[in-house]
Amino acid sequence: MSTKLTLTMEKEVIAIAKEYAKEKGQSLSEIVENYFKFVTSDKQRPKVKKLSPKVKKLRGIIKTDENLDYKKILEEELAKKYDV
Repeated sequence: MSTKLTLTMEKEVIAIAKEYAKEKGQSLSEIVENYFKFVTSDKQRPKVKKLSPKVKKLRGIIKTDENLDYKKILEEELAKKYDV
């Protein structure tokens, strides 16, 4: 859903921006919207949780087969745990 936004800028900036938009084949609204999407994109992505130093230290110490199907193993272990 689109909604209207009013911005106040210097006339010279608006003129330059309109010319730029025309050269790019976009509307000024599209350019402003894309800019806001770009500068706020890090807020839209989920934050990646950092590993604790202890977990980082343990990471990679266990070697397994490349063909290891961890989903199958997890399913089997959960079935044992809950007597399914």
